Amino acid sequence: MWVPPAPIGTTVVLVHGGFWRARYDRHHLEPLASALALDGFHVANIEFPRVGMPSGGWPGMGQAVAARVDAVRDDQGLPDRLAVVGHSAGGHLALWLASSGRAPEVSQVVALAPAVPLAEVHARGLSRGAAQELMGCPPEQAPDLWAEADPDTQRLTTPATVIVGPADVDVPPAMTAAYAANRRSDEPCTMVEVPGADHFDLIDPGHAAYEVLRRHLPQ
Repeated sequence: MWVPPAPIGTTVVLVHGGFWRARYDRHHLEPLASALALDGFHVANIEFPRVGMPSGGWPGMGQAVAARVDAVRDDQGLPDRLAVVGHSAGGHLALWLASSGRAPEVSQVVALAPAVPLAEVHARGLSRGAAQELMGCPPEQAPDLWAEADPDTQRLTTPATVIVGPADVDVPPAMTAAYAANRRSDEPCTMVEVPGADHFDLIDPGHAAYEVLRRHLPQ
């Protein structure tokens, strides 16, 4: 937990990326967590089971992330105003939380280069079949399970900002734009492009993308 020297009254939950795999953990978001804390946010950089770990497939991963967010919400020492920021696979999980009324306690979700739509991540074979590793089978074998895991097939119920970079080769921004374009007019989704940014610029506190993120967090 990062505690700000001058709190502004918002708790930010960070959900890391890594295409849902066990070898990637929360430590690469520590510079972002530290920067947000210096700017007044309480920050919880959560961890969760990934593919290759017990309960690391679906739906265990989603359930674990929801439980971690609930635990942050229930911490009486933290501000009640809650935002969730997810990067890449963590952006997928953040948007999943923001859908179907799963997280009414969350004020805002910010998805940085989110790996959505999940079906498109699979169709493009991103990161050598990472989506199928997450789900444990191809979509045709368990269409209902895939639909339940894919924010693109669900109604967005928590306000969300999707931030992308045009130079992203890990999660193509055109793919993410399709998620935003698929939202109905009454679904609270905003898409922002950071000129020149790539996949990892979006979590770099020294990049212009950081100020874009800050502007879209409740303060």
